[in-house]
Amino acid sequence: MSGSSAAGSSAHSLNWREIDLVLSELELPGSLIQDIHQPAHDRFVLGLFRPGPAGGSQFSVLVCLSPRFPRIHMLTEKLPNPAKPPRFASLLRAHLKGGRIESAVQVAGERVVRVSVLKGGQERVLWIRLWGSAANAVLTDAGGAILDAFSRRPKKGEVSGGRFAPPEGREKGEYAVRELPGEGAFNQRIERLFSDLESHGDTERLAAQADAELAVSENKVLANIQKLEARLSEYADLERFRELGDLITSSLHAIAKGDRWLRVEDFFHGNAPLEIELLPELTPARNAERFYERHRKAKLGRAKVEEEIAHLRSTLERIRRKRAALEENPEPAALVRAARDAVRARKPLQVADMPGLVFSSPPFRIIVGRTAAENDELLRRKVRGNDWWFHARDWPGAYVFVKAQAGKSLPLETMLDAATLAVHFSRGKASGQGDVYYTQVKYLRRAKGARKGTVLPTQEKNLHVRLDPARIERLKEGAGDTGSRPG
Repeated sequence: MSGSSAAGSSAHSLNWREIDLVLSELELPGSLIQDIHQPAHDRFVLGLFRPGPAGGSQFSVLVCLSPRFPRIHMLTEKLPNPAKPPRFASLLRAHLKGGRIESAVQVAGERVVRVSVLKGGQERVLWIRLWGSAANAVLTDAGGAILDAFSRRPKKGEVSGGRFAPPEGREKGEYAVRELPGEGAFNQRIERLFSDLESHGDTERLAAQADAELAVSENKVLANIQKLEARLSEYADLERFRELGDLITSSLHAIAKGDRWLRVEDFFHGNAPLEIELLPELTPARNAERFYERHRKAKLGRAKVEEEIAHLRSTLERIRRKRAALEENPEPAALVRAARDAVRARKPLQVADMPGLVFSSPPFRIIVGRTAAENDELLRRKVRGNDWWFHARDWPGAYVFVKAQAGKSLPLETMLDAATLAVHFSRGKASGQGDVYYTQVKYLRRAKGARKGTVLPTQEKNLHVRLDPARIERLKEGAGDTGSRPG
């Protein structure tokens, strides 16, 4: 290693005078190494005991090899101690734990600390280099053979089996010990300084990450809104299907089964002559019903798209509020939550792509999974913990979910709608009544070894319903699915 590599020091690094002051305050020689742990990828902690007339004292020393904040100083903060020690911590424990520090000195002007430890009659040397991007810790034997390094660097020879070439020392530059606010020894003030610097840096990093995630989510939501608004144009002529159905109905007397065309005067458009294509295999009335069905389906499709647009606009507003709030109060925990929620917001619930049947119980949406595959898909990807789950008691049947809405409790009418659908889509339908249990999705537990989608409810409540034909017809009027009509 060349001394020129250590030339200069930044405001975030300790200069040689400061390292000397830290070491003089620590008084490491004679201290016993009781423990070693590595709380993070760029630092390790030496747990020490200094014998003394009053029974001695315990203290900890932090060695940080971060490129931005390399340093050594006493540690008063309690840092995590992983249950499984990383590689370098295990190495130091094997060679240094239980040993006594014989000396701890800085190589002249080099910001390299040499710590000599005697254990079981063998000397080990821990070299700590505080050179910013070249910071490292290397453990050698007394002759300089490398046992291992904190950061293995083959190009520098800093790997097991190599030889460590310590710097020879150079003329000390003119550096001053920085003036630090607060009270206490220099070690304590240095600890506070770097703790503040790292916390501020972490907050800035989290703020940038959260804002970037929110920006991506905002753009994706905007793109989804634009796509859905383009789809609305597909429903511009949905009323025409109803008009064609009315024209056929008014001309039933003029149509026979097997006719392929109906020629009429279009009273919706100034009695202009019009030809309507019929399906010859259908009765005249069924041909009219075919257009009414297309009208209902298109009307439902438009309602779904409009509902999803409203949902996305609400999501967009929430994202923008979060971005504004984080600028005012960038609290680290809130930044982490914001980044996580932003990723979730990129995948809004697409009503048009919902498995199973979708019913409306304003202002709530009810989803019926009719098969094990639909139930499993809904549970995995389409419902959340606060949504509600209904199922007929004692009968095989569909899973019925009610999508929760923020700030709104589930009204009795919606509960009756969901319970009615649970009985209607079960094998107990023929009885005309039944018990239904219900709970929130977060209280469902997957049954091990059971068929796909099987769950075991907890904290469930019971509801008894009688099938009301009027209620079922009302629900069917606003129902939609991915390919078949409600049964």
